[in-house]
Amino acid sequence: MLGSATSDTSTSGSNLPPNNLFVGPSGLRPFWRLLLYLAILLAPVLLFVVAGQLADNKDLPNTTALHEISPLIAGINEWLQLGYVFLATWIMSRIEGRNVFSYGFSRVPRLLRWVLFGALLGLVFQSLLIGILWKTHHLAFDGVLLHGLSAMRYGLEWAIVFVGVGFFEEFLFRGYLQFNLTECMAALVRYLSPTNKHAEAIGFWSAAALISFGFGLTHSFNPGESSIGLLCAGCAGLMFAFSLWRTGSLWWAIGLHTAWDWAQSFLFGVADSGSISAHRLLSTHPVGPAWLSGGATGPEGSIFVLPVMAVLLIIAAVTLPRTRTSFLGHSLHEETPLVHEVNSAEG
Repeated sequence: MLGSATSDTSTSGSNLPPNNLFVGPSGLRPFWRLLLYLAILLAPVLLFVVAGQLADNKDLPNTTALHEISPLIAGINEWLQLGYVFLATWIMSRIEGRNVFSYGFSRVPRLLRWVLFGALLGLVFQSLLIGILWKTHHLAFDGVLLHGLSAMRYGLEWAIVFVGVGFFEEFLFRGYLQFNLTECMAALVRYLSPTNKHAEAIGFWSAAALISFGFGLTHSFNPGESSIGLLCAGCAGLMFAFSLWRTGSLWWAIGLHTAWDWAQSFLFGVADSGSISAHRLLSTHPVGPAWLSGGATGPEGSIFVLPVMAVLLIIAAVTLPRTRTSFLGHSLHEETPLVHEVNSAEG
């Protein structure tokens, strides 16, 4: 009898899932997955830094002056970066046994509608910001630079560029990184307070705050960036995170992000974090103190951008549908019933 009990215990113990510092019942623990993902992402950056240190610094280009960027160079840069982020996310999705598109790109009801609605808001509210600066005499128009087919050509080229920007920045900051860091922070909350019923929400918003203002700080490397511009970038990140929290997807954020940048850089020809787009439609220049006009940063460096973004957030809160039941459950483990039903109907 004793021998039989020992055998049963041994057998049942061998069937238990692993549980140690590195591996839990669901596989590699979230913290180690996060470190692995960051290591994959940052490998090219470290190579670039090392190459820069080995080079003669006086021969490196000056990045503090306002400069123009072409749609070709910008497009290659953005789409290559998007491809690399997709590759890094795909590697992690294979490790976790999940679909690479589950990190913010799950199909949602009326997907195209929300992309286009976000794009419309981006276009309208960028125009509103430009209008405020113009009416308060903090922005002057110098003339039209493109006409006819040239305007259409470069408008389309810049649209392709900024679609890449929208996908790249949203997927980078609110794709796998947001989902994994949410899981890490939620696990920490549950460890510290096992009965806490809001661990998921606390995990999501603490992760969103870290990522959003980290995203804002990345803009400090841009030429001509300002403190208001950095604050604006961080607040924009929180607004995009809100749309992800509400819907479980990035589609609305991608539409708004794309159209906002396109209108700013091509349509109105103003600076975007210190960079001016070559082959832009209009020529403008700021007037007055930088904290009002935006200065070299562009409209995003003006204090007027904050109330504009506040109205945008209110519209998002009123209009965005609640299409998720659990952020972690929808994005990391399985589809919500609503999304599952929609996908089944579309299939």
